[in-house]
Amino acid sequence: MYYLIESTLKECSPEEITGGKCQYVAVLSPEEWTRDREKFEMGIDIEFDEFDLYTTKAEVNYDSVTGAFSLPDRKNIAGKYREFAFALDEKGIVFIDSGDSAVNIIKKIITTKKWRMPSLERFIYDFLEQIIHEDLSMLESYERELDKIDKDIDDEKDADLERLNDIRGDLRDIRTHYSQLIDLAQELEENENNFFKLDNIRFFKLFSNRVSRLYDIVNSLLDYTIQIRDTYDSRIEVKQNRIMTLLTVVTTIFMPLTLIAGWYGMNFKYMPELDWKIGYPLVFAVSVLIVILSLLFFKKKKWL
Repeated sequence: MYYLIESTLKECSPEEITGGKCQYVAVLSPEEWTRDREKFEMGIDIEFDEFDLYTTKAEVNYDSVTGAFSLPDRKNIAGKYREFAFALDEKGIVFIDSGDSAVNIIKKIITTKKWRMPSLERFIYDFLEQIIHEDLSMLESYERELDKIDKDIDDEKDADLERLNDIRGDLRDIRTHYSQLIDLAQELEENENNFFKLDNIRFFKLFSNRVSRLYDIVNSLLDYTIQIRDTYDSRIEVKQNRIMTLLTVVTTIFMPLTLIAGWYGMNFKYMPELDWKIGYPLVFAVSVLIVILSLLFFKKKKWL
């Protein structure tokens, strides 16, 4: 598919992009790129499978800038990434995509954007912006989930720690993605080959700043996940301490009772208490008194 960059993207024929009157956008399959790449006069002799599609980046060449996009699915960050390559010069940009990821983004631009001063730089900015335009609401939804998990822990309910771990993994992946987008924008901003108008370089700076803010939000959320985990561990430690305190109190109460039972369980012949009529009631009363005094002592010390 071929488009001219006018007040909006205007679909055109392959022949129309060679006139040089307007900058262009092209989306080719890997087979079309292999067959037609010489028409774009970018001096690129790279097969589709030679592009590094596992990371989002841009590389400056003598007559062009090449690179790739590796975009996580915002509905399933840990799932399969959408991957496609690109090549650009001052005349336009070509996306090489075996799927429909690039085309879908371009269709959104066509339906939502109209430019007073059309340019390749503005198109690239809008293309990049479409990649992240829903990310703020996505991060807010993560924050709400984390708030719920944190509240469940505070209320001593069963917190979904498995979901906490999933969110932490998603945030780490999206942080890596943002870091790559920032690097790509900064590479374009360098404008090493002078493909871009100086007045339009600001678009790349604007995008870089926006992604940097999202990057900072992700870092804050990652810190929040660590805080929630620490809170949960603290709650577990408190519960364990309560159990240990209770066991210690019970053990302490029964220690003197165990001593009495062991003492009078020896049954020596000349133990006078064995012949007392009140011996059993007396030992029973002493045992009860020890329990009551121990409980009062622990209560006073606030160990219970």
